[in-house]
Amino acid sequence: MKIYKVEQPDGDFLEAVAPDPIAKAGEVLVRIHASGVNPLDIKIRAGQAAHARQPLPAVLGLDMAGVVEEVGEGVTEFKRDHEVFGMTGGVGGLQGSLAELVAADARLLAHKPSKLSMREAAALPLSTITAWEGLVDRAGVHAGQKVLIHAGAGGVGHIAVQIAKARGAEVFATVSADKTEIATGFGATPIDYKALSLAEYLAKYTDGAGFDVVYDTVGGKTLDDSFAAVRRYTGHVLSCLGWGTHALAPLSFRGATYSGVFTLLPLITGEGRQHHGEILAAAAKMADEGKLKPLLAAERFNASMIGQAHALVASGSLGKVVIEL
Repeated sequence: MKIYKVEQPDGDFLEAVAPDPIAKAGEVLVRIHASGVNPLDIKIRAGQAAHARQPLPAVLGLDMAGVVEEVGEGVTEFKRDHEVFGMTGGVGGLQGSLAELVAADARLLAHKPSKLSMREAAALPLSTITAWEGLVDRAGVHAGQKVLIHAGAGGVGHIAVQIAKARGAEVFATVSADKTEIATGFGATPIDYKALSLAEYLAKYTDGAGFDVVYDTVGGKTLDDSFAAVRRYTGHVLSCLGWGTHALAPLSFRGATYSGVFTLLPLITGEGRQHHGEILAAAAKMADEGKLKPLLAAERFNASMIGQAHALVASGSLGKVVIEL
Protein backbone atom coordinates (compact mmCIF):
# COMPACT_ATOMS: atom_id res chain seq x y z
CA MET A 1 0.00 0.00 0.00
CA LYS A 2 0.98 3.63 -0.38
CA ILE A 3 1.69 5.55 2.79
CA TYR A 4 2.56 9.18 3.41
CA LYS A 5 5.08 9.41 6.23
CA VAL A 6 6.95 12.08 8.14
CA GLU A 7 10.52 11.25 9.18
CA GLN A 8 11.41 14.23 11.38
CA PRO A 9 9.57 17.00 13.29
CA ASP A 10 7.84 19.32 10.81
CA GLY A 11 9.24 17.19 7.99
CA ASP A 12 7.72 16.84 4.55
CA PHE A 13 5.18 14.14 3.77
CA LEU A 14 7.01 11.44 1.81
CA GLU A 15 5.19 8.92 -0.33
CA ALA A 16 6.40 5.37 0.28
CA VAL A 17 5.28 1.76 -0.03
CA ALA A 18 4.64 -0.48 2.97
CA PRO A 19 3.26 -4.00 3.41
CA ASP A 20 -0.51 -4.18 3.49
CA PRO A 21 -1.67 -4.51 7.11
CA ILE A 22 -3.56 -7.60 8.24
CA ALA A 23 -6.67 -7.45 10.39
CA LYS A 24 -5.87 -9.27 13.64
CA ALA A 25 -8.46 -10.45 16.14
CA GLY A 26 -10.73 -7.55 17.02
CA GLU A 27 -9.54 -5.43 14.10
CA VAL A 28 -11.01 -4.23 10.83
CA LEU A 29 -9.02 -3.64 7.64
CA VAL A 30 -10.27 -0.40 6.09
CA ARG A 31 -9.45 1.15 2.73
CA ILE A 32 -9.20 4.83 3.58
CA HIS A 33 -11.11 7.26 1.36
CA ALA A 34 -10.62 10.44 3.40
CA SER A 35 -8.34 11.65 6.20
CA GLY A 36 -9.31 14.59 8.40
CA VAL A 37 -6.73 17.17 9.47
CA ASN A 38 -7.03 18.71 12.95
CA PRO A 39 -4.95 21.40 14.67
CA LEU A 40 -3.71 18.57 16.89
CA ASP A 41 -2.28 16.82 13.80
CA ILE A 42 -0.16 19.93 13.20
CA LYS A 43 1.20 19.81 16.75
CA ILE A 44 1.90 16.08 16.57
CA ARG A 45 3.80 16.53 13.31
CA ALA A 46 5.87 19.33 14.89
CA GLY A 47 6.60 17.25 17.99
CA GLN A 48 5.00 19.98 20.12
CA ALA A 49 2.20 17.95 21.72
CA ALA A 50 3.66 16.51 24.90
CA HIS A 51 0.38 14.71 25.58
CA ALA A 52 0.16 13.27 22.07
CA ARG A 53 3.46 11.80 20.93
CA GLN A 54 3.88 9.87 17.70
CA PRO A 55 7.39 8.39 17.37
CA LEU A 56 8.87 9.30 13.97
CA PRO A 57 9.13 8.17 11.24
CA ALA A 58 5.41 7.60 11.21
CA VAL A 59 2.17 7.79 9.30
CA LEU A 60 0.12 10.64 10.80
CA GLY A 61 -3.60 11.37 10.71
CA LEU A 62 -6.12 10.87 13.51
CA ASP A 63 -9.46 10.84 11.67
CA MET A 64 -10.62 8.72 8.76
CA ALA A 65 -13.52 7.40 6.73
CA GLY A 66 -13.41 4.43 4.39
CA VAL A 67 -14.68 1.00 3.35
CA VAL A 68 -14.15 -2.31 5.14
CA GLU A 69 -12.09 -4.86 3.19
CA GLU A 70 -11.64 -7.55 5.84
CA VAL A 71 -12.60 -8.22 9.44
CA GLY A 72 -10.51 -10.03 12.01
CA GLU A 73 -11.57 -12.84 14.28
CA GLY A 74 -14.33 -11.91 16.70
CA VAL A 75 -15.59 -8.86 14.80
CA THR A 76 -19.33 -9.08 14.16
CA GLU A 77 -20.46 -5.45 13.87
CA PHE A 78 -18.76 -4.85 10.52
CA LYS A 79 -18.63 -6.74 7.25
CA ARG A 80 -16.80 -6.35 3.96
CA ASP A 81 -17.97 -3.25 1.99
CA HIS A 82 -19.42 -1.53 5.06
CA GLU A 83 -18.65 2.20 5.13
CA VAL A 84 -17.09 3.27 8.43
CA PHE A 85 -15.49 6.24 10.16
CA GLY A 86 -13.45 6.78 13.28
CA MET A 87 -10.44 8.24 15.08
CA THR A 88 -8.16 5.25 14.79
CA GLY A 89 -4.49 6.23 15.05
CA GLY A 90 -1.83 8.82 14.33
CA VAL A 91 -0.66 8.92 17.96
CA GLY A 92 0.99 6.59 20.47
CA GLY A 93 2.67 4.50 17.79
CA LEU A 94 -0.59 3.61 16.02
CA GLN A 95 -0.58 3.98 12.25
CA GLY A 96 -2.44 7.08 11.13
CA SER A 97 -4.92 7.65 8.35
CA LEU A 98 -2.56 9.04 5.68
CA ALA A 99 -2.32 5.69 3.95
CA GLU A 100 -4.34 3.53 1.60
CA LEU A 101 -5.18 0.96 4.29
CA VAL A 102 -5.33 0.70 8.06
CA ALA A 103 -5.98 -2.21 10.41
CA ALA A 104 -8.03 -0.48 13.09
CA ASP A 105 -9.43 -1.59 16.43
CA ALA A 106 -13.08 -2.31 15.64
CA ARG A 107 -14.14 -0.69 18.92
CA LEU A 108 -13.02 2.71 17.60
CA LEU A 109 -15.22 2.53 14.51
CA ALA A 110 -18.85 3.19 13.67
CA HIS A 111 -20.91 2.88 10.51
CA LYS A 112 -20.57 6.05 8.45
CA PRO A 113 -23.66 8.27 8.35
CA SER A 114 -25.49 7.38 5.14
CA LYS A 115 -26.35 11.02 4.43
CA LEU A 116 -22.75 12.27 4.67
CA SER A 117 -19.97 11.88 2.12
CA MET A 118 -16.64 10.28 2.99
CA ARG A 119 -15.14 13.76 3.15
CA GLU A 120 -17.80 14.95 5.58
CA ALA A 121 -17.56 11.83 7.75
CA ALA A 122 -13.76 12.11 8.03
CA ALA A 123 -14.18 15.63 9.40
CA LEU A 124 -16.19 14.43 12.41
CA PRO A 125 -14.47 11.93 14.74
CA LEU A 126 -12.04 13.92 16.92
CA SER A 127 -14.26 16.99 17.14
CA THR A 128 -17.40 15.01 17.80
CA ILE A 129 -15.90 12.74 20.45
CA THR A 130 -14.35 15.76 22.19
CA ALA A 131 -17.63 17.67 22.20
CA TRP A 132 -19.66 14.64 23.28
CA GLU A 133 -17.38 13.59 26.13
CA GLY A 134 -17.72 17.07 27.60
CA LEU A 135 -21.35 17.94 27.02
CA VAL A 136 -22.97 14.52 27.32
CA ASP A 137 -20.65 12.32 29.40
CA ARG A 138 -19.46 14.94 31.90
CA ALA A 139 -22.18 17.60 32.01
CA GLY A 140 -25.28 15.66 30.94
CA VAL A 141 -26.60 18.60 28.95
CA HIS A 142 -30.38 18.66 28.73
CA ALA A 143 -33.42 20.75 27.87
CA GLY A 144 -33.96 23.91 29.91
CA GLN A 145 -30.26 24.69 30.31
CA LYS A 146 -28.32 27.64 28.95
CA VAL A 147 -25.06 26.44 27.40
CA LEU A 148 -22.12 28.62 26.37
CA ILE A 149 -19.64 27.26 23.81
CA HIS A 150 -16.42 29.23 23.50
CA ALA A 151 -15.15 29.46 19.88
CA GLY A 152 -18.49 28.22 18.60
CA ALA A 153 -17.40 28.37 14.96
CA GLY A 154 -14.25 26.30 15.57
CA GLY A 155 -13.66 22.62 14.91
CA VAL A 156 -14.91 21.34 18.26
CA GLY A 157 -17.10 24.37 18.91
CA HIS A 158 -19.46 24.09 15.95
CA ILE A 159 -20.02 20.40 16.70
CA ALA A 160 -20.62 21.17 20.39
CA VAL A 161 -23.23 23.76 19.41
CA GLN A 162 -25.13 21.15 17.41
CA ILE A 163 -24.96 18.48 20.11
CA ALA A 164 -26.18 20.85 22.82
CA LYS A 165 -28.95 22.12 20.53
CA ALA A 166 -30.06 18.58 19.69
CA ARG A 167 -30.35 17.80 23.40
CA GLY A 168 -32.75 20.69 23.90
CA ALA A 169 -30.47 23.31 25.44
CA GLU A 170 -30.50 27.02 24.62
CA VAL A 171 -27.07 27.53 23.10
CA PHE A 172 -24.82 30.57 22.99
CA ALA A 173 -21.45 30.76 21.23
CA THR A 174 -18.59 33.22 21.47
CA VAL A 175 -17.34 34.10 17.99
CA SER A 176 -15.64 36.94 16.17
CA ALA A 177 -17.92 39.34 14.30
CA ASP A 178 -17.21 37.75 10.91
CA LYS A 179 -18.39 34.32 12.12
CA THR A 180 -21.73 35.24 13.68
CA GLU A 181 -23.66 33.72 10.77
CA ILE A 182 -21.92 30.37 11.30
CA ALA A 183 -23.05 30.24 14.92
CA THR A 184 -26.56 31.32 13.97
CA GLY A 185 -26.71 28.75 11.20
CA PHE A 186 -26.00 25.94 13.66
CA GLY A 187 -28.65 27.17 16.09
CA ALA A 188 -26.68 29.28 18.59
CA THR A 189 -27.01 32.86 19.71
CA PRO A 190 -23.69 34.47 18.73
CA ILE A 191 -21.74 36.54 21.26
CA ASP A 192 -19.10 38.85 19.81
CA TYR A 193 -16.46 38.43 22.50
CA LYS A 194 -14.55 41.48 21.24
CA ALA A 195 -17.58 43.76 21.44
CA LEU A 196 -19.02 42.56 24.75
CA SER A 197 -17.19 42.04 28.02
CA LEU A 198 -17.84 38.97 30.15
CA ALA A 199 -19.93 41.00 32.58
CA GLU A 200 -21.92 42.52 29.72
CA TYR A 201 -22.88 39.27 28.04
CA LEU A 202 -23.65 37.60 31.37
CA ALA A 203 -26.04 40.45 32.15
CA LYS A 204 -27.56 40.41 28.67
CA TYR A 205 -28.13 36.68 28.29
CA THR A 206 -28.40 35.30 31.85
CA ASP A 207 -29.46 38.33 33.95
CA GLY A 208 -26.06 37.98 35.61
CA ALA A 209 -26.79 34.47 36.91
CA GLY A 210 -24.32 32.69 34.63
CA PHE A 211 -24.63 29.76 32.23
CA ASP A 212 -25.54 26.24 33.32
CA VAL A 213 -22.74 24.74 31.22
CA VAL A 214 -19.68 26.46 29.75
CA TYR A 215 -17.42 24.58 27.32
CA ASP A 216 -13.97 26.08 26.81
CA THR A 217 -12.37 24.93 23.56
CA VAL A 218 -9.64 27.61 23.59
CA GLY A 219 -7.72 27.32 26.86
CA GLY A 220 -5.70 29.98 28.66
CA LYS A 221 -7.63 33.10 29.66
CA THR A 222 -10.80 31.68 28.12
CA LEU A 223 -10.83 28.94 30.74
CA ASP A 224 -10.37 31.56 33.48
CA ASP A 225 -13.31 33.49 32.03
CA SER A 226 -15.33 30.28 31.97
CA PHE A 227 -14.89 29.89 35.74
CA ALA A 228 -16.45 33.34 36.14
CA ALA A 229 -19.25 32.74 33.63
CA VAL A 230 -20.88 29.67 35.18
CA ARG A 231 -24.01 29.54 37.32
CA ARG A 232 -23.67 29.16 41.09
CA TYR A 233 -23.99 25.70 42.66
CA THR A 234 -25.24 23.77 39.63
CA GLY A 235 -22.92 25.20 36.97
CA HIS A 236 -20.43 22.99 35.15
CA VAL A 237 -17.32 24.14 33.28
CA LEU A 238 -15.69 21.88 30.69
CA SER A 239 -12.40 22.27 28.87
CA CYS A 240 -10.58 20.24 26.23
CA LEU A 241 -7.55 22.55 26.56
CA GLY A 242 -7.07 22.84 30.30
CA TRP A 243 -3.31 22.39 30.15
CA GLY A 244 -2.22 25.57 31.95
CA THR A 245 -2.15 26.82 35.55
CA HIS A 246 -5.40 28.40 36.66
CA ALA A 247 -6.87 29.87 39.84
CA LEU A 248 -9.83 27.82 41.02
CA ALA A 249 -11.15 30.50 43.39
CA PRO A 250 -13.74 31.97 40.97
CA LEU A 251 -15.15 28.48 40.39
CA SER A 252 -14.97 27.48 44.04
CA PHE A 253 -16.76 30.63 45.19
CA ARG A 254 -19.61 29.62 42.91
CA GLY A 255 -19.72 26.10 44.27
CA ALA A 256 -19.52 24.97 40.64
CA THR A 257 -17.90 21.98 38.94
CA TYR A 258 -15.04 21.53 36.45
CA SER A 259 -14.31 18.59 34.14
CA GLY A 260 -11.38 18.09 31.81
CA VAL A 261 -11.71 16.26 28.50
CA PHE A 262 -8.77 14.25 27.12
CA THR A 263 -10.06 12.61 23.98
CA LEU A 264 -6.87 10.72 23.08
CA LEU A 265 -6.76 8.63 26.25
CA PRO A 266 -8.36 5.49 24.73
CA LEU A 267 -5.91 5.58 21.80
CA ILE A 268 -2.91 5.98 24.07
CA THR A 269 -3.91 3.61 26.88
CA GLY A 270 -6.33 1.21 25.18
CA GLU A 271 -8.87 1.92 27.93
CA GLY A 272 -12.37 3.05 26.97
CA ARG A 273 -12.15 2.43 23.23
CA GLN A 274 -15.62 0.91 23.05
CA HIS A 275 -17.14 4.23 24.10
CA HIS A 276 -15.55 6.05 21.16
CA GLY A 277 -17.37 3.73 18.79
CA GLU A 278 -20.59 4.26 20.75
CA ILE A 279 -20.27 8.04 20.54
CA LEU A 280 -19.70 7.92 16.79
CA ALA A 281 -22.67 5.58 16.31
CA ALA A 282 -24.87 8.08 18.16
CA ALA A 283 -23.38 10.92 16.11
CA ALA A 284 -24.07 9.03 12.87
CA LYS A 285 -27.71 8.73 13.91
CA MET A 286 -27.82 12.47 14.56
CA ALA A 287 -26.27 13.17 11.16
CA ASP A 288 -28.79 10.97 9.38
CA GLU A 289 -31.58 12.82 11.21
CA GLY A 290 -30.20 16.14 9.94
CA LYS A 291 -29.02 17.28 13.38
CA LEU A 292 -25.25 17.12 12.87
CA LYS A 293 -23.13 18.29 9.95
CA PRO A 294 -19.50 19.39 9.77
CA LEU A 295 -18.45 22.78 8.52
CA LEU A 296 -15.96 22.01 5.75
CA ALA A 297 -13.23 24.25 4.39
CA ALA A 298 -13.89 25.53 0.89
CA GLU A 299 -10.57 24.13 -0.33
CA ARG A 300 -10.26 20.47 -1.37
CA PHE A 301 -7.09 18.40 -1.13
CA ASN A 302 -5.83 15.09 -2.54
CA ALA A 303 -2.89 12.88 -1.64
CA SER A 304 -0.42 15.09 -3.52
CA MET A 305 -1.47 18.12 -1.43
CA ILE A 306 -1.04 16.88 2.14
CA GLY A 307 1.55 19.51 2.98
CA GLN A 308 -0.73 22.25 1.66
CA ALA A 309 -3.61 20.91 3.73
CA HIS A 310 -1.47 21.02 6.88
CA ALA A 311 -0.32 24.54 6.04
CA LEU A 312 -3.91 25.73 5.75
CA VAL A 313 -4.85 24.25 9.13
CA ALA A 314 -1.72 25.75 10.71
CA SER A 315 -2.68 29.18 9.37
CA GLY A 316 -6.19 28.93 10.78
CA SER A 317 -8.67 27.46 8.31
CA LEU A 318 -12.37 28.27 8.33
CA GLY A 319 -14.00 24.86 8.41
CA LYS A 320 -12.52 21.38 8.65
CA VAL A 321 -9.80 20.37 6.20
CA VAL A 322 -9.98 16.86 4.74
CA ILE A 323 -7.58 15.03 2.42
CA GLU A 324 -9.32 12.79 -0.10
CA LEU A 325 -7.28 9.69 -0.79
